[in-house]
Amino acid sequence: MRDITRDHQDLPVVIIGAGPVGLAAAAHVREWGLTALVLEAGDTVAAAIREWGHTRLFSPWRYNIDAAARRLLEATGWQEPDLEELPTGHELVDEYLAPLAAALGDVVRTGVRVVAVSRQDMDKTRGHNRATTPFLVRVARTDGSFDDLPARSVIDASGTWAQHNPLGRSGLPAPGETEAAASGLITQPLPAVTGADRERFAGRHILVVGAGHSAANTLLDLADLAREVPQTRISWAVRSADVSRVYGGEDRDELAARGALGSRLRALVESEVVDVHTSFTITGFEAAGGRLRVLANGTTGSEELTVDLLVPATGFRPDLSMLTELRLELDPAVEAPRRLGPLIDPEFHSCGSVEPHGESVLSHPDAGFYIVGMKSYGRAPTFLMATGYEQVRSIAAALAGDRAAADEVHLDLPETGVCSTDLGGSCDAPVEPQLVTVGAPAPTSCC
Repeated sequence: MRDITRDHQDLPVVIIGAGPVGLAAAAHVREWGLTALVLEAGDTVAAAIREWGHTRLFSPWRYNIDAAARRLLEATGWQEPDLEELPTGHELVDEYLAPLAAALGDVVRTGVRVVAVSRQDMDKTRGHNRATTPFLVRVARTDGSFDDLPARSVIDASGTWAQHNPLGRSGLPAPGETEAAASGLITQPLPAVTGADRERFAGRHILVVGAGHSAANTLLDLADLAREVPQTRISWAVRSADVSRVYGGEDRDELAARGALGSRLRALVESEVVDVHTSFTITGFEAAGGRLRVLANGTTGSEELTVDLLVPATGFRPDLSMLTELRLELDPAVEAPRRLGPLIDPEFHSCGSVEPHGESVLSHPDAGFYIVGMKSYGRAPTFLMATGYEQVRSIAAALAGDRAAADEVHLDLPETGVCSTDLGGSCDAPVEPQLVTVGAPAPTSCC
């Protein structure tokens, strides 16, 4: 009789997504002597980061490089960048992720989109021998063909960039939102306002909706453009009653980059370069002769604002559609793994108050399947890149059978830092890091 368990263990660990956490997962799996297979939907590694590559991270290089990835790269003669410099998204890819993918070799495949994950010859309802049955990963290729790939384990590091939160109230798209996006009146988040997309924005009336770092960066880019093209008008709409929390600590912030962002944004608002609409809840969109009419409930009742383009900066949520045949256990509020959800709920926690966590917290009833990285945080916006690296380190150890290494979860976090909450970013500060161990008091909040 065929030894199903042995055959199962000889199969690859399939990793969905070739971003920072996905490639780090492959490096850790490789270090344990297991076989990794990384499947990236984009034409290049880190394709999602390329879409916001013009944006500079708040965190310096030292917090963006995974330990196993560094060891693999150093063996190739790779020269690490200045650890105190702040990379752009493009620099993160060119100087770190692309070389890492090259070092991993042909286990990284691009242009391969995962459309479903299940168990071989089993749907969700069947339980007999489920844990010893290989996973089945169905992929769609660019030519329209499909392949079913067997796997001993699956790590979903596909991120959330492709699915931003809707602009309407109650977590739902507003009437006319889908049509406005399809017609190009609603852009993608973080457009290259002063770069490749400049002509699209110059001399037009732009509305930015949202109150995170993506909104702040876009508003500052638009202000730079308006200085060159004075006809450019900038409006900013938020659901909250004021925008002061977006400014952060300014000159009191230990992170100069974050503090400067807040100070510059405050100056723009106070100088009326940016027209602010607070308590602005969007109720619908209408096309208006090539422009976009935005309908909303505001501080004085119904409001209407007609603009040329709208830039969404409302955050992201996970796409779970490819996982419907798996037995998952998700937090009902934030759609993170059930044991992780209460630790990261943004109503109660910032990034710095979340304890480090590993394989045992991220596991699901379908043993061997994990959601990691930004997607593991579901709708919670406070993910740290370093947290993702520790997640996959722990999972790789568990897959290799070293339970002690998997459970000894720790992170080197700075005493004070910042979450790049819109990008699934990072936490950093120009001070000595402290070791954080499961069960220990949480570090100072970094958001």
